[in-house]
Amino acid sequence: MSSPTTPSHTAAGGLDQLVRIAAAQPLSPACDHFYFLRHGQTGRNAQRIFQDVDEPLSELGLQQAARAAELLAGEPIRTIVCSDARRARDTANAVGATLKLQPAPQAALRERNFGALIGTSSANIDWACEPEGGETLTQFVTRKRAALDAALQQEPGPVLVVAHGGTLYALAALLGVPIDFELLGNAQPLRFERSGSAWRVTPLLRHVDDGGSALA
Repeated sequence: MSSPTTPSHTAAGGLDQLVRIAAAQPLSPACDHFYFLRHGQTGRNAQRIFQDVDEPLSELGLQQAARAAELLAGEPIRTIVCSDARRARDTANAVGATLKLQPAPQAALRERNFGALIGTSSANIDWACEPEGGETLTQFVTRKRAALDAALQQEPGPVLVVAHGGTLYALAALLGVPIDFELLGNAQPLRFERSGSAWRVTPLLRHVDDGGSALA
């Protein structure tokens, strides 16, 4: 596991800066545990291409969403909040159908807007970049802090947040949890739990790399 200040994934530069920005104003949820789920794989995940909000799940992504729903079926989740991007919304709907819950889509939970980079390769992503027509890293972290704070205040709890790889980076940094790249797989359910003043994350599933990028 990498430390919060020394990201180990060479294809994801700028995470040290993301951590510094997040650490300046950490997130302090009132709840003591919640769940997070990155969306299922898309075609552009597999190709490592920056994607827009309407990118659909691939056939594998649909299967991953169904499997995540099975894994989460035994958890005491009472509320689902999701990004309104198609890939996250469809993943959340798969889980919601199993849990008999209606996900609440939130535009503020969308992946970072990479502006002019959308449609280009994300293989060598630098989170510290300032894409034309997109969000700066500071704007992204600020948006995510507010969106996650609002999501985790939803009642009744526990809450499941369904969103993106970038959301998970920001969430971990905002809670002071080391960024573990083994936890970034598509549709891999995670449980966040507070122990004293510290947070820890536990995967409900670990699976082999399916070719999706640790992004979006």
